Amino acid sequence: MMAETKMVDISEKSEIKREAIAKGRIKLKKSTVELIKRKEVEKGDVIAVTKTAAILATKKTPELMPMCHPIPIEHVDVEVNLGEDFVEVVCKVSAHYKTGVEMEALTGVSVGLLNVWDMIKKYEKDQEGQYPETCIEEIKVIKKIKSSS
Repeated sequence: MMAETKMVDISEKSEIKREAIAKGRIKLKKSTVELIKRKEVEKGDVIAVTKTAAILATKKTPELMPMCHPIPIEHVDVEVNLGEDFVEVVCKVSAHYKTGVEMEALTGVSVGLLNVWDMIKKYEKDQEGQYPETCIEEIKVIKKIKSSS
């Protein structure tokens, strides 16, 4: 028998400081990464827009994930790192609350990477309009912290 779908009751839990760090990357053509570095992407500054998209996404997590609690997020820090053939997004989220913020960090990373794809897709397409090299990968929680402070 399937379990009933429900939001977990956290009313008895205490509020403590919670942090989560997630990261992921999108594999790109080297030439596309160079365009990002030189700020020559037609849609604008990929790094600045990606940071903004990731921050907005963390705040929208309970709207996207039906079983997530709305969490009073206190801080979001987003790093966008450029490699030779990839862009990495790292998202750190913190809040004082009764449940963790790892889903918010994962959502921030995921949407940040999707934003990169959206902004650079014209440079990644092959002659048939496909994306043979473009790939979002390695999205994961790299650290979760609970502390009483």
